[in-house]
Amino acid sequence: MQVIRLSRNNKNRTVIEKLKEIVLALRLELRYSKSEILTLYASNSPFGGNVVGIDAASWRYFGRDTEKLSWAEAATLAILPNAPSLIYPGKNQERLLTKRNRLLEQLLKTNIIDRETCNLSILEPLPGKPYPIPQIAPHLLQRAVKEGRNGQRILSTINGPLQERLNDIVENHHKILKSNEIHNASVLVLEVNTGNVLAYIGNTNNNEKDIYENDVDVIAAPRSTGSILKPFLFLSMLNDGELLPSTLIPDIPTQIAGYIPQNYNMTFDGAVPAKTALARSLNIPAVRMLQNYGIEKFNFNLKKMGMTTLNFSPNHYGLSIILGGAEAKLWDIAGMYASMARTLNHFTKYNGKYDKMDFHPPSYLKQNEIAPDLEDESIIKAAAIYLTFEAMVEVSRPDEDAAWKHFTTSNKVAWKTGTSFGYRDGWAVGVTPEYVVAVWVGNADGEGRPGLIGIQTAAPIMFDIFSTLKPSAWFSKPYDEMDKVKICRQSGCRALDICEPIDLVWIQKSGLNSKSCNYHRIIHLDADKKYRVTSNCEDVNLMHHVSWFVLPPAMELYYKSKNTSYKELPEFRKDCETIGLNSMEIIYPKQLSKIFVPIELDGSMGKTIFHAAHRNSKSIIYWHLDKLFIGSTQGNHKMGLSPDEGIHTLTLLDESGETIALNFEIVNKKKE
Repeated sequence: MQVIRLSRNNKNRTVIEKLKEIVLALRLELRYSKSEILTLYASNSPFGGNVVGIDAASWRYFGRDTEKLSWAEAATLAILPNAPSLIYPGKNQERLLTKRNRLLEQLLKTNIIDRETCNLSILEPLPGKPYPIPQIAPHLLQRAVKEGRNGQRILSTINGPLQERLNDIVENHHKILKSNEIHNASVLVLEVNTGNVLAYIGNTNNNEKDIYENDVDVIAAPRSTGSILKPFLFLSMLNDGELLPSTLIPDIPTQIAGYIPQNYNMTFDGAVPAKTALARSLNIPAVRMLQNYGIEKFNFNLKKMGMTTLNFSPNHYGLSIILGGAEAKLWDIAGMYASMARTLNHFTKYNGKYDKMDFHPPSYLKQNEIAPDLEDESIIKAAAIYLTFEAMVEVSRPDEDAAWKHFTTSNKVAWKTGTSFGYRDGWAVGVTPEYVVAVWVGNADGEGRPGLIGIQTAAPIMFDIFSTLKPSAWFSKPYDEMDKVKICRQSGCRALDICEPIDLVWIQKSGLNSKSCNYHRIIHLDADKKYRVTSNCEDVNLMHHVSWFVLPPAMELYYKSKNTSYKELPEFRKDCETIGLNSMEIIYPKQLSKIFVPIELDGSMGKTIFHAAHRNSKSIIYWHLDKLFIGSTQGNHKMGLSPDEGIHTLTLLDESGETIALNFEIVNKKKE
């Protein structure tokens, strides 16, 4: 009857209500055992002082779990529901003590305890000041309430000891971060094979939490992604066979419809292997890769893999999505990386098959294991995932971020960091076959701070967490989805017969459809192998035909400064015709560009810097605007111009007579 009354929120004591309770109590008696009924009663009874349930009472009055209570403590809790508003620790202590000791004597009489235990229990004092209820994962509790589980008893997947250790780790780092006015951080640790949440730290603790918004669960909050999505683009292009891990990607000054991405270090490498661009988190190669792959396809893949915050059309985000132009939740990002790792693990476990349910969000509720639903295909193939994780293991940074070298762990970890525009969000995500650790650091109110960089703020927390997790073996290579093929070492593409040197490399099978090397070509040298020649100036029988690695002029301009092994093309012999050999390239602007030129303070039109590249660093380029000669450059081919409004033609001419031209339009501020 008491269980039924509690379940009906203690309705008024009327005859009709009592009859209803009698009927419901009979149904309860027939359906459940006495032990189950007693459990329901203990879990929902009031224990005084707004404490409901024996578990909450145990923590509130004794500071520990019910399984660790003494006989005296258990007896104290047993008598509290009789009159919880009149007797509880801190109120009517003498009466409470009398009732507790009476129950202990009854336990002795029924031989449940012996005389010595009874006497020692009677000597135990009553609890004094109530203990605070433990809150090792308060933001997870907050999440459960928001998801409609208020009043329910749930069994979470949280690993208690791990959660407490990670709370300490985050708090230690929080003390350091506060010195730079960085007040918030969140951590999510997932078990890969199940997607279960092992640790959930939604935010840091702070005595001034009303100021720093420490109640906000940042794990569930959309934040700017920075570079954290770059591995998914690399993965998508590998999966679709549009890229090999070492394929060269241009890293040169880039303008796409007015969008001008820049690398973090504000320099250019000319060309970098795709996996190196990912490891170094270079922005320009990432934007060029996304332009080639397609914004629509990439957005579609992100949604299929579990990103829930892309609420606008792909064109709304544009190419900037790869550099932080969209928002994501730490919950989603961790789940996506875990799904990738789970798919790779299961590919080996299920002998080359895929489980349809492997891509799913994390879960903090204990659930029964579901039988796999195997199929031959998956939205993302295991080989592409494996090669992506291999690229993420080799994370490196420029000298100014050399601190990454000090991050050590017994685990081999695939990891990625990210920093949003304005230094508002620092991200770090690490993956092993067993765990995903995702970390966000910043200010919940969006305030940016100098030095709020993922590798300096979030990565140290991530690696400290990995150091507490048990090491595991690395992912098994999915040979069933890979082939060993000849790859041009210099271009990273499938090798042609003229490529040298060549490496035998395991690639994803879809990579067999990727483009072959287009940077090697046969050049013709004279008898002394010193100059290039043509059939117009040299006997074919005297020529040496040599394979040569040749980059386009703009890529070559920056590449050769970073790669001393790069061999420039030999010059043509003076008696040879060289027209039409593509020695020049205009870096900025591109064909048919519209250039906005602001008005200076004095009312004059500002200048636009035009930029070109030439293979021969000693060559002179003669510049012409609308057929009028305007000057020449040598070495560094840049020229500041102030053309009038309207459409113009820029023509460049070098010493050998080669010309290149483009059309562009000037739009000034007044016109706008």
